[in-house]
This record gives sequence, C-alpha cells and structure tokens, in this order.
Amino acid sequence: MALVLKSEAFVEGGSIPRSHTCDGDDRSPPLVWENLPAGTESLVLIVDDPDAPDPAAPRMVWDHWILYNIPSTCAGLPEGVDADGLPEGTGEGINSWGRTGYGGPCPPIGRHRYFHRLYALDVRLPEELGTPGKDDLLLAMEDHILAHAELVGTYGKTALE
Repeated sequence: MALVLKSEAFVEGGSIPRSHTCDGDDRSPPLVWENLPAGTESLVLIVDDPDAPDPAAPRMVWDHWILYNIPSTCAGLPEGVDADGLPEGTGEGINSWGRTGYGGPCPPIGRHRYFHRLYALDVRLPEELGTPGKDDLLLAMEDHILAHAELVGTYGKTALE
C-alpha cells in the first residue's frame, strides 16, 4: 500500500479553511498519515506554494513549514501544533519568512496551491543540520527517500473562506 497523507480540515484539491491562513488564526491544519513503508526511520514534512507571488506569473516557491526527523512512530500532527507540541526529536527548518514554525497561506493575489509533502526516510537525519532551509534539507534527504505522499489544498484572499 502507498503512503497516504490526509487532513480532516480539507480534501485533496479543496479549499484550506481560513483558520489555517494569515486571514484567520494561522493554525497548522491537522495531518494524519498511514502506510509507512518497512524500514522507515523518520519523516520529513514540507509545505510550500509554487504559485508565489501570482499564480498567473509565478516567480518562486514560498516555503511555509519545514519539519524533519519526525519519529516513524508518529501517525500525524494535531491542529495548531507548535514547537513545544512537536514529537520528541523533530527538527524544524527555516521557512521563507526566515523563521521556524508554521506560516499559513497568505497569497497577495489570486488562488494559490499549497503542497503538503510527506517523505518517509530510511535514516534519521544528522542533528548537525540544525535549522536548515528547504534546499539543504532536500540535499540531506537525497538517496534516503523510501516513499512520499502529497496533499494539495488551495486558498485565495479574494475568496476569504
């Protein structure tokens, strides 16, 4: 069976509720996963927006949340989880705001897509990574990905869900 990533807050391709955005409470959505492959030692979660700043003319990928070394015994993350609520041993990366932690959808224009990607790795990444940016994390993950899953939600300021 394939690795699965889901949220009770939104369905694949559906609208992300306002409470999980900068227009609301900016709380991370609840996430659950299942079917980790045999040999999974840790998980990585990356949430990003490839439509920044304008879906009609994207120029960059905006990183919203970066977590690594999530224990393989963990089956999900609760809504609104912060650094103190993360599973023990979980590392945080630097998002595009230059900080750790979740930063919800906050598009300046148009309806954007938000990719929630979960990776099952065959290792725990070295603690020396500290608070990596996404590129450094992806480099460290290279050749260690057993499986990945994706959940895409959308949000647009004009809709103000």
